[in-house]
Amino acid sequence: MGIRERERKMHRPLRRAGLEVIPDAVPDGTMPFVFGNGPEDICGGFSHRYETPRLVERLNEDWYELAVSSGLLDQRREFLVQLPKHTRTHRAFLQDLNWGGRPVPMGWTRVRLLERWDVMGRGAASAFLGIRAGHPGFGMLALDSSVYIRCSTGERGVDVVAVRHPDRSESVLRQLEWFASWRGTPSSDRELQGRIALWLASRAPGAVGPTER
Repeated sequence: MGIRERERKMHRPLRRAGLEVIPDAVPDGTMPFVFGNGPEDICGGFSHRYETPRLVERLNEDWYELAVSSGLLDQRREFLVQLPKHTRTHRAFLQDLNWGGRPVPMGWTRVRLLERWDVMGRGAASAFLGIRAGHPGFGMLALDSSVYIRCSTGERGVDVVAVRHPDRSESVLRQLEWFASWRGTPSSDRELQGRIALWLASRAPGAVGPTER
């Protein structure tokens, strides 16, 4: 994966959507993935049907309000977003996601929200944050893991949910433990399972952290 190629295919589209990539700056110890939260973990969210007037504008407004109120953005307006780990065009990423034989490896990337941005429009259309404008889909995490925001596109509309402290959620941790040990099909994401297993092990009582070695 070449740096220049990744810049051209991924970083530039993200910047056009108002997200400046900060390379190699994910905080140590960040949980590799989030899923499986319970209703008790939800601290906010919103939904809009596709026929909503000014859909993209409304989605952007509500996302920003939720990002600020939940604490997704730090003082520099930085946070983490889940992106493909390898250099891809947006078209190739969608093809693999929908018809590929193996899962697309994903990982966190640190970004800064610029003054002019369009996460739900340009971001969803060309920056790996959805399918097309008004049809977003993404996962975002605060730098301190205090909140996770998940956006999904369904048959009738867009749903966005904020999860408080996913790294402490019993439901999330239980699902991660299950996924890390699951040996289902040959197409299972073994690399992600390994990263989750290492992260879970690092949280065990008596585990030695990177700075203590």
